Amino acid sequence: MPLPPAPSKRAALLAPDAYSLRAAEEPLELLSAPEAPKPAAANEPVVREAPSRTRSNGRGRKTGSPQPVVARDEAPQAPVAPAPQARQSRGDVPAAGAPASNAAPMASSRRRNGGKSTHTGPARLFVLDTNVLLHDPMSLFRFEEHDIFLPMIVLEELDAHKKGMTEVARNGRQTSRTLDALVAQQGGDMTKGLKLSATGHQSARGLLFFQTEPLDNALPSSLPQGKADNQILGVVHALREHHPQREVILVSKDINMRVKARALGLNAEDYQNDKTLDDGELLYAGALALPQDFWTRQSKTIESWQSGSHTFYRVSGPAVGQFYINQFVYFEAPGEPSLYARVTEIRDKTAVLKTLKDFTHLKNAVWGVTSRNREQNFALNLLMDPEIDFVTLAGTAGTGKTLMALASGLTQVLDDRRYTEIIMTRATVSVGEDIGFLPGTEEEKMGPWMGALDDNLEFLAKGDGGNAGEWGRAATNELIRSRIKVKSMNFMRGRTFMNKYVIIDEAQNLTPKQMKTLITRAGPGTKIICMGNLAQIDTPYLTEGSSGLTFAVDRFKGWPHGGHITLARGERSRLADFASEVL
Repeated sequence: MPLPPAPSKRAALLAPDAYSLRAAEEPLELLSAPEAPKPAAANEPVVREAPSRTRSNGRGRKTGSPQPVVARDEAPQAPVAPAPQARQSRGDVPAAGAPASNAAPMASSRRRNGGKSTHTGPARLFVLDTNVLLHDPMSLFRFEEHDIFLPMIVLEELDAHKKGMTEVARNGRQTSRTLDALVAQQGGDMTKGLKLSATGHQSARGLLFFQTEPLDNALPSSLPQGKADNQILGVVHALREHHPQREVILVSKDINMRVKARALGLNAEDYQNDKTLDDGELLYAGALALPQDFWTRQSKTIESWQSGSHTFYRVSGPAVGQFYINQFVYFEAPGEPSLYARVTEIRDKTAVLKTLKDFTHLKNAVWGVTSRNREQNFALNLLMDPEIDFVTLAGTAGTGKTLMALASGLTQVLDDRRYTEIIMTRATVSVGEDIGFLPGTEEEKMGPWMGALDDNLEFLAKGDGGNAGEWGRAATNELIRSRIKVKSMNFMRGRTFMNKYVIIDEAQNLTPKQMKTLITRAGPGTKIICMGNLAQIDTPYLTEGSSGLTFAVDRFKGWPHGGHITLARGERSRLADFASEVL
């Protein structure tokens, strides 16, 4: 290939874009090994031929031409972009402290520990507390490209918690088995770090380090040296001293330990990967108010049709982008007819709305129960729809969750014969101190926990005023109770419910794992209703963001056979409503 004509300007006078290679602009058409440059005489310009690049001229043709690059000894050299790498080189960082990477760490705010964000500095080093591993055995693989360090005292505490049949003991044993699989990987070196992806978790691209030798720490003498938490804090302090260019973060579920770490000037975070939502206010409500100009924004050729007792509307506009399948939408404006509908189809930029059955009217009463507000009407439409297999109801005390679920279940079991029986269970978490062991069979032991069931059955058994007499009420109670089975969650593993109406009460006290265990028990023809109040979580280690009820609502939103509604208004009594607001 002939050389291009000699440049007419000196390199020092050229614009910066004249000698920039622009390597990241476009891909090269052909890559070839460059010829060795010939030595140039003194003060003689060196002419290098840049590789030709392929450009599109807008007509489907591609043109390429070599670009001359001229430089003198005193001229700046053309910047060459480094080849992209999968991750920043970290160097070998042994557990006991090797030289830290020279690259400065880049701090970035993340919604989760090791969450997805651009990170160009060295991988962070997360020191895990024992309670994180006992809370979530899979936490080792949830830190993306960052590294994990386990102090020796954490392994000691894991060994102490592995005995027993509790959830904590099971998690401890699973964590121990996971660590054993990581240590046994072929070619692994504990002093240089073990690949977390060796067991098949490709999302974990970091390394796992163990404490292989003592670490010198200089914690205040006021902290007891023999306590496990203080030993972990000492390890975090020593790692920060050994790796000054690297961000060392303690991850713990213990609030007091995080406070102590921050008081000592150490970085500490809560374990965030178990939380479905950061804020309970972001929970999917299941209902959406349409804007006041909703109908005026619709096109003139809006499509509507009648099918049975329901009217369907095919709508479009910017509000459609906020819809989910089985979400309730309502339009209320003074002087205009109201609309209460459910989203049944979303296609491109259009959605189909289906009007609801009015359960506020006595002719549509469910076992003598009518809805008293808009959200209760939405809930009864979900509970009475045979095409909806999974319903979640959230709301404060007195919103009618249990009453509507039982009334709908009795109607569909005894009147419609859609299901064979009602199965009711709940998380047995007491508000105060436990009263000890309870005598009797499984249902008798669950009796004290099912006070809400008895209260609602007493109301439902009265029927339309209780005019059937004493014998009639007794027969009705006996019939109702023969179709309701109270089961304990402890014996749900391995069961399959077919054609059952399952009610899970107080679901806010369930972990996501327990929620999955219960929902996966459903067989053909079974409907599951989960109810709970996220403001009344009694389990010590659960919050609104990590509750199993929040987990189920978030995962099932938009599923064609599932629905959710958050009940807003209490209908128990004026005393209960006022107490919910001021206490």
